[in-house]
Amino acid sequence: MSVMGREQRLAEIFVELADSLIDDFDVIEFLQSLSCRCVELLEISAVGIMLGDEHGELHTIAASDENTRLLELFAIQHDQGPCVDTFRSGVQRTNIDLTDPKATSVFPHFAQQAQKNGFAVTHALPLRLRTRVVGAMNLFHTQPGTLTAENTALAQALADIATIAILQQRTLEQTYVERDQLQAALTSRIVIEQAKGILAERWNTSPDDAFNRFRAHARSQGLRMSDLGRQIIDGVPGRSALS
Repeated sequence: MSVMGREQRLAEIFVELADSLIDDFDVIEFLQSLSCRCVELLEISAVGIMLGDEHGELHTIAASDENTRLLELFAIQHDQGPCVDTFRSGVQRTNIDLTDPKATSVFPHFAQQAQKNGFAVTHALPLRLRTRVVGAMNLFHTQPGTLTAENTALAQALADIATIAILQQRTLEQTYVERDQLQAALTSRIVIEQAKGILAERWNTSPDDAFNRFRAHARSQGLRMSDLGRQIIDGVPGRSALS
């Protein structure tokens, strides 16, 4: 993509994201779209967005593909990985060579699993507002390489947009509301995962395919993914397109 073409696309995406920040928006859909836009803009292979719950434990909330989601879950289970470190410190960790034992000495299991999933380099950026860190964003490359200073700054800007979306700016100073919003997002993701599993089994297809079809149907019907997920779990009639 040419420099001019990239700048135009960047402007379009920021407008698209800003337009999504309405009073009653679907935070899961927003973060899902943002993770896919990160892949497009930053020329990386995959993205995972994670949030901390009220106990300070990380959970995957959105990813550019299901392979990344499973990798993030692995990182959390072992309480290690770049996102864990970034979430706790609030500091970026970029250009981590997953094949370098020295670079991955504090999270060897994560590095091993990442390589099995085909990734060579990873980066972690905090989801933060001032001193408040609510999660982290993990970027992956399948080929050796580095994230330029320009792309690192852009990646952090996108992570900051994600933070604002999660917290919803009008309630930043209300701690109890913030906690409820984060918990609601995490609960919604659990519902979506359950619905995705039901559909994958029903259609005898992969979780990734089931999720994409589920998401597309929610968007076409103007439904929140969590609301559609609850209807599928509860067996609500009228979802013929997903039968």
